[in-house]
Amino acid sequence: MQNLSSNFDSFTNFNQHTYIYIMAEQLTPITIAYGDGIGPEIMNAVMRIIKAAGARIKEEVIEIGEKVYLSGNTSGIGPEAWESLRRTKVFLKGPITTPQGGGFKSLNVTTRKMLGLYANVRPCVSYAPYVDTKHPSMDVVIIRENEEDLYAGIEHQQTPEVVQCLKLITRPGTEKIIRYAFEYAKQYGRKKVTCFAKDNIMKQTDGLFHKVFDEIGAEYPEIEKEFWIVDIGAAKLADSPEVFDVIVMPNLYGDILSDVAAQIAGSVGLAGSANIGEEVAMFEAIHGSAPRRAGQNLANPSGLLLGAIQMLVHIGQGDVAEKVHNAWLKTLEDGYHTYDIYKEGVSTQKVGTKEFADAVIERLGQRPAKLKAVDYSQAKEAIKVKLKPAKPSQMETVGVDIFLYHEDRNANKLGDALKKIEVNGLHLTMITNRGVKVYPDGLPETFCTDHWRCRFKANNAITYKDILALQTAVTEAGFNIIKTENLCRINGVEAFSAGQGA
Repeated sequence: MQNLSSNFDSFTNFNQHTYIYIMAEQLTPITIAYGDGIGPEIMNAVMRIIKAAGARIKEEVIEIGEKVYLSGNTSGIGPEAWESLRRTKVFLKGPITTPQGGGFKSLNVTTRKMLGLYANVRPCVSYAPYVDTKHPSMDVVIIRENEEDLYAGIEHQQTPEVVQCLKLITRPGTEKIIRYAFEYAKQYGRKKVTCFAKDNIMKQTDGLFHKVFDEIGAEYPEIEKEFWIVDIGAAKLADSPEVFDVIVMPNLYGDILSDVAAQIAGSVGLAGSANIGEEVAMFEAIHGSAPRRAGQNLANPSGLLLGAIQMLVHIGQGDVAEKVHNAWLKTLEDGYHTYDIYKEGVSTQKVGTKEFADAVIERLGQRPAKLKAVDYSQAKEAIKVKLKPAKPSQMETVGVDIFLYHEDRNANKLGDALKKIEVNGLHLTMITNRGVKVYPDGLPETFCTDHWRCRFKANNAITYKDILALQTAVTEAGFNIIKTENLCRINGVEAFSAGQGA
């Protein structure tokens, strides 16, 4: 009997260890950063909730933010943190504080670009009547391109009076974000995808974004497509958000309007955000670190919690995400509210950060009765997009824009002098100032600065050697060149803008 008992104990211990080993193997590694200010409090609350719901995760904790900045690292993130992010490929980030003063780079921008997090996804949902809003039926998802546009951060002071910021829109970057928007709509049962851009003015950059939207949209006949010029689209979003479903935008417009959408839904403080790349993804609240509220058990953890819910869906744990999200909705519905959304007559109890987390945990397994319950059963895997192979193109150079620093504001005098310069067929056709044509036939009322775009074109294709010869001639004539831009035809179509008034 003793031997049998011993064998049974050994078998039981073996199976316990095997079970623990198997369970450990099934845990998804994630990297978390508690952040600064209210970050540690809300991260603790979020981790308690998702673990109580059965999240199958194994955390690696990294240090980022204010402490790293002040140690002399201007990016706010060190080598060990990068190693963890590249290893786990999933990042749940608390809000951070960027020290005041110059020289400190945006950690969010750095992370997005370094890890190729091309898609920013922000659901903006109203929770009326439990959270104040003028738009009780709002349910919009804004998908923002995350890497390029004006956020490429390429800026120069070109003259004492003029600075420039380059707006870069690429076909691959645009195709990725637009295809992601349609795949998102398809996976989550959304009916319509809307594109916002400003291609009535920026015909090359925003024009490309609109063109690719139309091309890719044609591949999804089951989804409704529409396009709005961004200014009137923004007005419509602020006034009637219920007419939109999924909106896809270039970086700058998306940054601005996703905050607007979150606020009109009820509060920026309630919004979570996902930043999706081909390999790595980052999840966060969209609010800041609120250092004045730190350590007071006041902060609302909802934004970070909703970011964590997006993370759970992304790593294939939609069952846990659904349980947490519905418990959170039930908590709102039952009136357990932190100070930022507490309202007499609507709320039943004002609670702190810890107590709010307790209330959500108590409701795990419950569903809201009045707010719309969520269902993540269709979201079984992370969305992946595949780019089409680039088509071969024929590109020929037909001219050059030469930008001059020239203090004399007399456009006719400048134009008459440059008109005398012609090299290998390259001749002056136009001068603009701040994009407005001032030569030939400019208007005396047009205000000019010290920054001039002088367009030289040829009747036939030219080489860069011809452009260099032209630059030499312009320089020898006493003019100060600050930059050049080649003028090209791609597949027979001129790929550059005209001057306003030309």
